Amino acid sequence: MSNSPEPGVVPHPPRSGNSSNQASAPTSDATLPFAGVELGGTKCVATLAYGPGALIEQQTVPTTQPGETLTAIRAILEDWKKRTGIQALGVASFGPIALNRSSSDYGQILATNKPGWVGADVLGSLSAGIKLPIGFDTDVNGAALAERRWGSGLGLDDFAYVTVGTGIGVGLLVHGRPTRGIGHSEIGHIRVPRMPDDLAASVCRYHNDCVEGLASGSALLARLGDREVGEVAPDDQLWDPIVAALAAMVHALVCSSGPMRIALGGGVPTAQPHLIERVNAALLASLNGYMDLPPGPYVVAPELGDLAGPLGSIALAVDACAA
Repeated sequence: MSNSPEPGVVPHPPRSGNSSNQASAPTSDATLPFAGVELGGTKCVATLAYGPGALIEQQTVPTTQPGETLTAIRAILEDWKKRTGIQALGVASFGPIALNRSSSDYGQILATNKPGWVGADVLGSLSAGIKLPIGFDTDVNGAALAERRWGSGLGLDDFAYVTVGTGIGVGLLVHGRPTRGIGHSEIGHIRVPRMPDDLAASVCRYHNDCVEGLASGSALLARLGDREVGEVAPDDQLWDPIVAALAAMVHALVCSSGPMRIALGGGVPTAQPHLIERVNAALLASLNGYMDLPPGPYVVAPELGDLAGPLGSIALAVDACAA
């Protein structure tokens, strides 16, 4: 592996109000690699890299209970810090998470569906004693920033990354930065119309008709019943309510914030690529000519593939150095 940063990962010039909510830290050694942690609902991926063309090491830790999981990740970071040195740290976490730095719960998990993780101090546990630039944001915002820097959103200031996995999250970039306000976007929990014959129970314990409850990987497993997903053909009716929910969410994104492109990633569309074509068709039918979309497919697969999430944490670390 190269021992110097590849040209494509030189930090961007600083912008006011940088998106990663990084903590104050001294300037780091620009010759060292970046460390990133992507915390997911099922697994966490720790990455040591300069960028997508220079991955040095990755380690995976199961997402069990906060104490066990965060302690294991912290040990990995400490080992890398001793062996190679680290230029900056990026933490991209499943959510919802507290991103207001003036709040007492900054860096903690909020009202998640993940048992045992409400109130977990993710940022505090992973950053304690690390005197380096630190970027912190949601896993999907990180992935959106990575796709904008290196992948399907290259050069687009208004872009959205959707992940459909255990849950559904949306990283929404407006003018090049993740949206803020009362919190990060939670578009996976917008409530959408059910198909008239869709009587399946929502898997979201907060909403009976949100996109995550109806179309996530967890919802897919519930809809399968005794079947295996490999037995389900692309034209099976099982996919109809999933496509309908995803298309309704994308319609809402188009009409509310108008991203120039939407990347649809995560375990479900990766395993079922026919969903992207179906969501594009359903979106066009839903818009019914009311709004014009940019040329070419509007909903696309992420160019970084399975690395979009892990590289999201690296993108946060890169941006932290530019603050």
